[in-house]
Amino acid sequence: MSTSRHPVALRLEQQVGSATKLLATVMALPLVDGIFPALVVAGVLGSATGVVETGILIFGGSATAAVILAEMDGSRREMAASILLIGAVIIPIAAVEAALAPTLQGLLDLPVFERFAGLVILTVAAKTASSEVGEYLPSPGVIIGLGLVASFDPSGFALRTSTEYVVNGTAAAAVGVGFALSIALLSPHLRGRVDIDRFRFGSAVALGVLALPILLGPFDLMQTDAPIALAVLAVTTLFAYDPNSDGVAGAADGDAPGDDAPDDGESVDEADASDADPTDGGEEPAESPSDPPLDAPPEGPSPIVDDDVAVLANGGEGRETDDDPDPFTDDDSRAPWL
Repeated sequence: MSTSRHPVALRLEQQVGSATKLLATVMALPLVDGIFPALVVAGVLGSATGVVETGILIFGGSATAAVILAEMDGSRREMAASILLIGAVIIPIAAVEAALAPTLQGLLDLPVFERFAGLVILTVAAKTASSEVGEYLPSPGVIIGLGLVASFDPSGFALRTSTEYVVNGTAAAAVGVGFALSIALLSPHLRGRVDIDRFRFGSAVALGVLALPILLGPFDLMQTDAPIALAVLAVTTLFAYDPNSDGVAGAADGDAPGDDAPDDGESVDEADASDADPTDGGEEPAESPSDPPLDAPPEGPSPIVDDDVAVLANGGEGRETDDDPDPFTDDDSRAPWL
């Protein structure tokens, strides 16, 4: 149940190779294609709720969970070491991009760029929900590039930085790494019990909810501090998790469905006795009523009886003919008692 066959994930796996490289690629994509800087510039990380939502949905999310549960092997300590190594690279880069956000804000018309930022999140949500729909949508980098061109305003250029942006950006990346680390530590319990495809679709819905306040900002709709996206993700997790499933360990420890093992109430001796050939020993099988006994006379009329009857019918004559030899002659070839 943990394995996801999403075409985008399969294509990334073929291009990258190992599971650790795949996880690093998935978690670093928001930093490379410009989604994370766009969210910082749009002001999504201005609150603690926004930081947590960005960390879980952008750096974590269904792609990170799918790679850890379906692709990564090894013990929990080995997986945790790999994730911490990835986090040691992602968190500083996120801090640098967040530090450059105020300078980028001076070069952009923020109301225009925020619409493109919301459109990027909505595009990522659509690609996550359906690969067929994602084939017809442009990549996030293309949308961000168009947003930069449409909102570019060099008149306000100035080198600026903000400690708040750096702290929030670093915290968001740390939340994403913590999410991946928690999935890795709980992986023995989650494998086989989490439906990755269902969790992926719910994550897409949560991303869409995160994008709506940005897109509908000019209309003063969906402007609330309530963590709606996190609530949607929590409900998705409940629906994707099946505690009654045996998991991977239960399937490996138990017998296969096709095994011919005896039931618990049947001993091995009884099972062997039931499979043994009844003619090998023990009681002999009962004779079939249709089979005649071994000492029974052959079927059909007896020739000796028929001859005697014929002799009596002829008055005792006619049994011997001229052609029949005399049994009491001196012919040694036939003894009288035969």
